[in-house]
Amino acid sequence: MFKKLHITCDEATTICDKSQYKEASILDIIKLNIHFIGCKICRLYTKQNSKMTGLFKIKSLDCKGKTNCMTNADKDALKKQFEEIRK
Repeated sequence: MFKKLHITCDEATTICDKSQYKEASILDIIKLNIHFIGCKICRLYTKQNSKMTGLFKIKSLDCKGKTNCMTNADKDALKKQFEEIRK
């Protein structure tokens, strides 16, 4: 029975990624937590991955209202540079 609950580190990282997006099943989460008992590296991966996801979510909320576009003057200058390169 316990052999069915044993997973590799590759499977653990996949389940970790799924669980962050609420796509992992209960059985997958149980397998992941059992894997954490013996694997400090996967535990650290999950912790770091969660922090990075949180930071990216915060940054995306900061950028949501902003529009990053080039001005017409910048576009014209870039066109001139391309034309000079083609010559």
